[in-house]
Amino acid sequence: MKLSHLTTPRVDQFRDNLLQDLSRPPARKVLVSLKSIIKDARRRGNIASNPAEGVTIGVDKRGKRKLPVGVDIPTPVEIRRVLDAAAAAWRPILVAAAFTGLRASDLRGLPWINVDLKRNKIHIRQLADAWRTIGAPKSERSERDIPIGPYVVNVLKEWKLKAGDNVLVFPAAAGKSESVDRIFRSGFWQAQLAAGVTIKKGKKAQPKYRGLHALRHFYASWCINRRRDGGLE
Repeated sequence: MKLSHLTTPRVDQFRDNLLQDLSRPPARKVLVSLKSIIKDARRRGNIASNPAEGVTIGVDKRGKRKLPVGVDIPTPVEIRRVLDAAAAAWRPILVAAAFTGLRASDLRGLPWINVDLKRNKIHIRQLADAWRTIGAPKSERSERDIPIGPYVVNVLKEWKLKAGDNVLVFPAAAGKSESVDRIFRSGFWQAQLAAGVTIKKGKKAQPKYRGLHALRHFYASWCINRRRDGGLE
């Protein structure tokens, strides 16, 4: 993308995509590097203004307040509605995100060889970064085995029958890793709109939950309350 085509909304989106794949410290480093490049381009007269000037990644304050279910975290009822309304092409990855707690980067880089449907486990050994490049996790601790329940197993079994010769579980066209933007805009957002899981801004309904991190939060909440809520797995 040419620097001259950059706008503040595009830089905002870039920042949001970084936060989908990276923790805040490395995401902040990438954003700082981009801002330095843009600042230098402006100094050289290549662009008229700096669209990244007000875009920041602040300190994570989530630990200072409890995220409310139904505001920051989808409720079990909302998850049912969203998954029921999701398009067939997007439902499997949304199910996996909601019931494994995996990051978007883990799911986007997940190959079938690391999915053990007999032992009900997913082995995380690689990921896809914000530029859709497959690589090793950030640290050895990021390599882990994730147990999956019968619901996820059955969804993935059905999905595998349709997958053909794809190496990745959730590929984009030509077998490449899917972009975060397409997953939440075409998948998660559209499913929410179809399910009526929305908020009003002016006269227009918008998806209630913006990023896939909402599904990670749901999984953590659901694990804590699964005996009480039940019915989803």
